[in-house]
Parts: sequence; structure tokens; C-alpha cells
Amino acid sequence: MEGASFGAGRAGGAIDPVDFLKQPQTLIRVTTWIFSIVVFGSIINECYVNKDSQHPELLCIFNENESACSYGIAVGVIAFFGCIFFFVVDLYFQQISSVKDRKRAVLLDLGFSGFLAFLWFVAFCFLANQWQRTTLTRGFSQGADAARAAITFSFFSIIIWVVLALRALQRYRLGTDMSLFATEQFGTDPSASYPGYPGGSSGVESTETYQSPPFTETLEPNPKGYQVPAY
Repeated sequence: MEGASFGAGRAGGAIDPVDFLKQPQTLIRVTTWIFSIVVFGSIINECYVNKDSQHPELLCIFNENESACSYGIAVGVIAFFGCIFFFVVDLYFQQISSVKDRKRAVLLDLGFSGFLAFLWFVAFCFLANQWQRTTLTRGFSQGADAARAAITFSFFSIIIWVVLALRALQRYRLGTDMSLFATEQFGTDPSASYPGYPGGSSGVESTETYQSPPFTETLEPNPKGYQVPAY
């Protein structure tokens, strides 16, 4: 029962790629991966623009604040590689035979997902605040759609990473319950003793269930036809 824990079956089972790709966990990972690409791709490609013809240098479209663009790119890249890492962990999770290793993997997923949800929350607030303060010039107007896309998908990323954190928490609780349940099962060791016959609490059969012998006779003290001799 050691392999059946934390939301996965026994270790060593065959991996079906089709079933794996259809799992909700996998679909959520792919979604977060796409969102991260949209955010840092939009900022890198279209959020560094010329303010006007008199300023040839590229400026961050978010209120000309380089920190806003850098932070959005950094969080997107971290989420991108984090999704790839945990995608591989999910793929080989069933091959992990140790309950302790599975527990570490689930806790790492829980911590990372919660941390990324917080980073995306900060990114959304930071980018939205700087965008409100941005004065749209002719040059900045060219990257306005990309800036809005980065802000929008930053907000969606908060929700999706919170969902991943909740699913990791659910798997952790499921693993704890199953490990406690496993202690009540009989072992698969051939030398393990089998349960005894049903009986009393002490294991000894009760004699109260037996009935009296079927051929019992009532002996009369003085049977008919027989007299006690007198001496």
C-alpha cells in the first residue's frame, strides 16, 4: 500500500500518455505555461517602444518604468520553467515508490504554486498601477494592446496558480488519509499470519453454544419391577 498515496496509484504502473494529457492537472499546467509565454512575450516584443521621434531609445511602456517591465518578464520566465519542471514531475509521479519522496514532491508543488500566485498578484498590481500613470504618446500607442494583454493574463495567472495550490493541498491531504488507512490493511508478505476464526474477544471459542447430549435419560431411583432386598 506504500505506492498508493498522494493521488496516484501503485508505483511501477505503465504511463498512458493520452490519459495523462487528459488529466485536469496536466491541462492546468499547460494553461499556466501558455499564460506565462503571453505575459513575458508581450513585454519583450512590444512593450519596449520609442516614446516619439525625438527619443530614439527604447523605453518601457509602463510609465517608462524599467522595473515594471523587468519584473513582468522575470515572473513570466520563472512560471515558464516552473511549469515545465512540474509537468515532468507529474509525468513520473506514479513511478516514485517512496511515500516520503511523494510527500516532498507534493509539498514542493504546494509551496511553489502559492509563491507564484503571490508573484503574479504583485505583477498584476504593479503593471496595472504603472499603466494607469502612463501618458500615451504616438509611440506608446503602438504597444498599448500588448501592455493590456500582459496585465490581463497576469490576473488570469493569479487564479490558475491558486487553483494549482489548492489541488496540491488536496493531494497532500489525500496522501495523509491513505497512509493512515494503509496501516489497517493486511500485509502482502507470504509469511504474514492469517486472521483467526471468529470467536470471543480473547480468541477462545465459547462453549455456551453447545447443547446437551441428545440421548440423555432420567434415571428413576426405584425402577418398576425391582424391589430392594431387606436384610
